[in-house]
Amino acid sequence: MEERNSDDAPDVSLDLDDQNDDLEAAMRDAVAAVEEVERGAEAPAARQADPPPAPAPESGPSAEEETAKLRQEIADLRDRSMRTLADFDNFRKRAERERQDLKKYALAEPLRDFLDIIDNLSLALAAAGSADDLKRGVEMIHRQMGDLLRRFGVQEVAALGQPFDPALHEAVSREEDAAVQTPTVTGEMRRGYRLHDRLLRPAMVKVSVPAEPARPPADEGGETS
Repeated sequence: MEERNSDDAPDVSLDLDDQNDDLEAAMRDAVAAVEEVERGAEAPAARQADPPPAPAPESGPSAEEETAKLRQEIADLRDRSMRTLADFDNFRKRAERERQDLKKYALAEPLRDFLDIIDNLSLALAAAGSADDLKRGVEMIHRQMGDLLRRFGVQEVAALGQPFDPALHEAVSREEDAAVQTPTVTGEMRRGYRLHDRLLRPAMVKVSVPAEPARPPADEGGETS
């Protein structure tokens, strides 16, 4: 059974925000780790300042050269991390602007197509003619509106003569009818619509239900002994 007007679609914007926060936290943790390594590299250098340096073997670099190389590597890593953080911050801001623009102008294309219908309505109101001419004009505009809705994936909810379905139909009137075997829609006050597989609004209907069997009259005198 289809849910009516379900709002359980995944919130993409919330997922993007969570991912952005996780990435930013990871990058900041990386920068903190670099700083910790940098502090750890400075401590041995400070401890080596008091005793006289041991003579470096001729076959390899000295301790000072190793320390300087490590300091340079740490500085390069820190610089790359900071640039990555800045790039990510710019990406997040750009993605947020694009998301806001998409939300703001999402209806631009459908609304552009509806402008033709508004133009036809204006022409029909301004035209002089009989009631029959006006009726034919309204019928033409109604067909144009229906074609446009179908082009965007909007379909009418089947109602009249269909078994009553509370997921698609909203009962506003009820009557008993011996001609039906199950609750059936016998009148439609307002048409319902769905967008692809999602209900836009239910059909407002009158429902006929099977008539209850007549009960035998109660024995007023009761049983006699």
